[in-house]
Amino acid sequence: MVVVLLTALIVVFNTIAASSSFDVPILPGYPGPLPFKLQTGYVGVGDEDERQLFYYFIESESDPVRDPLLFWFIGGPGCSGFSALVYEIGPLKFDHEEFDDGLPSFVLNPYSWTKFANILFIDALAGSGFSYAKSENGYASSDTIAAEHNYMFLRKWLLSHPWFIRNRFYLGGDSYGGKTVALLASEIIKGNEAGLEPQIRFQGYMIGNPVVDEDKDHNEQTPYAHRMGLISDEYFEMAKTSCDGEYVNPDPNNKECKYALQLVKDCIQNIYTAHILEPSCGEHPGIRRFDNDPIINSEEHRPINVLKQERQFCREDLHELSTLWANDLTVQEALHVRKGTIDDWVRCNDSIRYEKNIQSTCKLHGLLSKDLHILVYSGDHDLGIPHIATLKWVRLLNISVDEQWRPWMVNGQVGGMIHCVCRYTEKYGNNGASLIFATVKGGGHTAPEYMPKECFAMADRWLSSYLL
Repeated sequence: MVVVLLTALIVVFNTIAASSSFDVPILPGYPGPLPFKLQTGYVGVGDEDERQLFYYFIESESDPVRDPLLFWFIGGPGCSGFSALVYEIGPLKFDHEEFDDGLPSFVLNPYSWTKFANILFIDALAGSGFSYAKSENGYASSDTIAAEHNYMFLRKWLLSHPWFIRNRFYLGGDSYGGKTVALLASEIIKGNEAGLEPQIRFQGYMIGNPVVDEDKDHNEQTPYAHRMGLISDEYFEMAKTSCDGEYVNPDPNNKECKYALQLVKDCIQNIYTAHILEPSCGEHPGIRRFDNDPIINSEEHRPINVLKQERQFCREDLHELSTLWANDLTVQEALHVRKGTIDDWVRCNDSIRYEKNIQSTCKLHGLLSKDLHILVYSGDHDLGIPHIATLKWVRLLNISVDEQWRPWMVNGQVGGMIHCVCRYTEKYGNNGASLIFATVKGGGHTAPEYMPKECFAMADRWLSSYLL
């Protein structure tokens, strides 16, 4: 008994020694003390803690002891969790309307998910955000390596924050996070079944505008563009017939298909793929398109004074504010960033050596849905990962549908559509596992950035009762 206790104490001590955390009461750009509890820190993962992963943790503004713990992943791979914190679901957002050079300032986000959940944001790869590696080899990663390290991070973080082990635990993420979350969910289930400590009270996960199988996801861009009136019936039928429904990897010798796809490209190449109703700002130095998926783009470095020029709104200008803010030395000092560990902070780093060695997580989502509550949602104005692509793989899971196709409401208005509610009542009872797929009306890639009020209501309801 004494040996077991000593062993456990040694594990906890080594875990805490491999981690560091700091309370952050004030932030440059926000006037006065923060009205919420923010903590930042590092957790070492990999051999000899070679990779040092940076995180932001914000306690629930309601009831941290009873509210769920949500571990959130942004896309990429290689994007910083700060992007989700300040542009999507966190308590701060940049005051871009008042920006006039200098350090960007913050205002409070009235639709922060921290009003009902504790949220852990992570710079999930060495080389993303403020995360770094102790050697050059530590910057190489893959789908499977990242899943292993994310699980290691989570276990270590919980052991150093044992008062949160009893909280209901959820995963969440968007864009490439659709893959990341599914793979980590599998690791958590296997670890719990193997008796690894701590035992995590894993309840389920939510994924938004998710990448599941990139080729198949992007293959639906052409049908989606047709549905939204961006290409003509004639062009779509020509492409559909000549390409036999294969628009991403067509037969290179098929001249008819090649011609039809060029017509399609000519129609949509100037559409902003993150949200088809917003203006496209074109290609700028430093931007790299990734299969029309803008959340995976590398950070651009345009002069920020373009914000004050008389021209149309450009969403990338908002993203540039995070680059200005995070590269300020007073900001890094306030966040307790280790000096000399990074060069320039970028919102999304596309130079990381990352192997996408899992082609599809579609079947995995089907297996996980039998044990967990899952919410899949899509902004319905996203051309990068169209909602019809997501609906297609959800239907391939071959699970029974209890309810389908109805609106869900926010303040008397349609917030989106419920496309399917699937429950496993036969095996698990009325409170058993479930999968819901819903769209967010007017949402882009990703939905919370464009429709914060609706996504706030969606997440709050789902975490409370699993229904919208």
